Amino acid sequence: MADVRLIVRNARQVVQVRGTPTVKVCGEGMQQIDTLQEENGDGISVVSDSCGKIVFIGKESERKRKFIENESTCVIDASGKCVLPGFVDAHTHPVWAGDRVHEFAMKLAGATYMEVHKAGGGIHYTVEHTQKASEDELYDKLKQRLNSMMKSGTTLVECKSGYGLNKDTEVKMLRVIDRARKDLPIGISSTFCGAHAVPKGGNSEDATNDVMSVQLPCIRNLMDRKELAVDNIDVFCEQGVFDIDQSRRILTAGKDIGLQINFHGDELHPLDGAKMGAELGALAISHLEEISDAGISAMVEAGSIGVVLPTTAYILRLKPPPVRKMIEAGMAVALGSDFNPNAFCSSMPIVMHLACVILRMSMPEVLIAATLNAAAALGKADTHGSLVEGKRANMVIIDAPRWEHIIYQLGFQNDLIDFVVCDGNVVYEK
Repeated sequence: MADVRLIVRNARQVVQVRGTPTVKVCGEGMQQIDTLQEENGDGISVVSDSCGKIVFIGKESERKRKFIENESTCVIDASGKCVLPGFVDAHTHPVWAGDRVHEFAMKLAGATYMEVHKAGGGIHYTVEHTQKASEDELYDKLKQRLNSMMKSGTTLVECKSGYGLNKDTEVKMLRVIDRARKDLPIGISSTFCGAHAVPKGGNSEDATNDVMSVQLPCIRNLMDRKELAVDNIDVFCEQGVFDIDQSRRILTAGKDIGLQINFHGDELHPLDGAKMGAELGALAISHLEEISDAGISAMVEAGSIGVVLPTTAYILRLKPPPVRKMIEAGMAVALGSDFNPNAFCSSMPIVMHLACVILRMSMPEVLIAATLNAAAALGKADTHGSLVEGKRANMVIIDAPRWEHIIYQLGFQNDLIDFVVCDGNVVYEK
């Protein structure tokens, strides 16, 4: 008998998302959610072993025969409640210093993203403050933000660098992310995004060369010496930032040192970044507000995951990405909060609600996009994103009889969420 760390017992509903091991869900398959329901007073239970893995999902009556709690077992009575997989946030920029609340007023007055950028705001404003901040200052801010994410049910998050734009600050940001990965219970996928903008006074070609010949070799050296762990390579492929050829070169250089390609594409202008990324075998491409039909087809054929960010379309008043067309073509779609100084939202339940309203996604599609497909966008669907025996015991327990309430009740996630569990350990309790 396994050494039992956690028993969640007698739930009214357990949402597995997929009841069998599944890498990702594409197209029409995103309409189906696998759930287990209480029957005749016999609730559903989930058991985690001492390693933080799920060892049982099933009826409480069967659980009692197989797994008995001991003095060290944490037991949660989920009677009348619903258990979901921990949410996965597939795109965030959570390491930064500097406050950009003043820019919100500029946007409300009609300024576009690039107009704010050219006026010295946007990324450059954050870069200036992040370069000046110490590693400890950045870590303290990141810790606060990640704790906020956990309270809203996020148990795995992608964290980017990108507010350094030089070797020393980019490495400082990646060290902060790595420190959080080791210190905090939330799962973290680390992304190097040194090509997030062109440094002030520079040009995109020089910036490209600096990323490829200075920053990436330094990061590779730190990774080889086990001093740093980085998972993904990102670039802001956009008109006036890094063009298609420069983006391709940066992404290829990152892939060559073992990083997964996961980048910003086709956000503000239709550059066919999605098509380029698919040709490189990108694991995931984010934004896609301006994706072309050819880009959709290329991503579907390559198996690249589309990470859509409804908070960005909402805050910047952009045309939303064509998600219905993407899903109908057979793409696997994932969700991210795009948490950053420009889109200050760390709550995946709010992101899911916005995805339903703004992107016209159904609630089943949104739940899959915020769990299994988001995990797949980070290359972690074998361990995260669904409740299946053998996977990480990452769960959100809500005080509601059906899972849909976490999406339906806009802004009420802090009232609904009773417990958040990471690797079989309770990391938040209301």
